[in-house]
Amino acid sequence: MKGEQRMSILKIESLCKYYGNKKNETKALDGISLEVQTGEFLGIMGSSGSGKSTLLNCVASVIRPTGGQILVNGTDIRSLKGAELSDYRGRQIGYLFQNFELLENLTGRENILLPLALHKYEEKKGEQKLKELAAYLEIQDVLDKFPTQMSGGQKQRIAIARALATDPKVLLCDEATSALDPTTTASILDLLKDLNQKLGVTVVVITHQMS
Repeated sequence: MKGEQRMSILKIESLCKYYGNKKNETKALDGISLEVQTGEFLGIMGSSGSGKSTLLNCVASVIRPTGGQILVNGTDIRSLKGAELSDYRGRQIGYLFQNFELLENLTGRENILLPLALHKYEEKKGEQKLKELAAYLEIQDVLDKFPTQMSGGQKQRIAIARALATDPKVLLCDEATSALDPTTTASILDLLKDLNQKLGVTVVVITHQMS
């Protein structure tokens, strides 16, 4: 990505998320502002309870903020409804969860193809995307296994493939290595950096520490 002009892909302005009433109010986010450029790798570090996951969940439209703006490619996501909101969640944002969140009754292959089916991708196109991701992430040998038959690192690689299947503009990673051992954690972080540097995926990672 060196030498390329970068543009703002994600801009957060004065973002707030409050819980409870004024007498017993908890401020999970209180006026957060930040900007992420296309192709950037951004790490957000903080202690447990500091609002990191709340921030990502607001960007992913999982929860609605109390105030402020979240602009993705210049569009305020709070204005999206119906099909536009579904398209945003499925095609603009990829989400990598702390505990993988794979469906236990589906194989690795089926977990990866699920978002493609939900967003009505052509079957042939989906199979080609699966083939490319499986080769890149080196998960060909676990595609037909169920999550209970996989190691933690294999589960997270399947989860990464699922998150990238629809070619999202931004990959959000919520403590994506906290359930892994140190060696596997280093491997997954290296993989995320590689996705960013070689494929140009914009990555936002929240974590306790960045190695």
